[in-house]
Amino acid sequence: MTAGGGKVSNRAAPSGAAADATPHYHGHRDRLRARFQDAGAAALPDYELLELLLFRSIPQRDVKPLAKELIQRFGSFAEVLAAPSARLTEVKGVGAGVALDLKIVEAALTRMAKGAVAKRTVLSSWSAVLDYCRMAMAFAEREQLRILFLDKKNALIADELQQTGTVDHTPVYPREVIRRALELSATALILVHNHPSGDPAPSQADIQVTKAIVDIATPLGIAVHDHVIVGKNGHASLKELRLI
Repeated sequence: MTAGGGKVSNRAAPSGAAADATPHYHGHRDRLRARFQDAGAAALPDYELLELLLFRSIPQRDVKPLAKELIQRFGSFAEVLAAPSARLTEVKGVGAGVALDLKIVEAALTRMAKGAVAKRTVLSSWSAVLDYCRMAMAFAEREQLRILFLDKKNALIADELQQTGTVDHTPVYPREVIRRALELSATALILVHNHPSGDPAPSQADIQVTKAIVDIATPLGIAVHDHVIVGKNGHASLKELRLI
């Protein structure tokens, strides 16, 4: 009822009222999906590729500003996926569910890269090995030591993360590395670790520990094919650098 006792108006809302308007970002989503289908991922900058992922996690909001903020905060598409969930959720708009979705994508990409290594002789698919190592470790916030154990045909027996250290150091125990190789009946191995600083250049400590492992492995018939250091700025091979 109105204050004067009149009837409540039943007039319809004007056509095109704000409540019925289609959000502006819907058209953007359709256009971005079409560009991806027509031109592929290479045609999209990092933030737009990230948008495509966020569309499914956040269906009711314009996610372009969030995608740009994530890229600005972490540096690249790969670094967003590699960021710990706790750091992702520090960004306004990223809840636990969104962070989990991003980590699932990272896990899927790493599993795919590992599959490419596992199905082939490691030394004949070196680029796939490097791709996998970079995907698995290059953007980690702490140093890690990974060892690829190989059989006499240089096929992968085991891929093991041996140690996780601090931002600039990982403890390495040469005798433990060789003990594990003997347990697996491995005849060769490849050492891999990351530099969270981004610079993959080997330190003197990296060189010394590698030589210590080689000294123990060689008399036992175990070859150390390489020690690869990965970082977001690339990779370094001690073998290519003639340091082992």
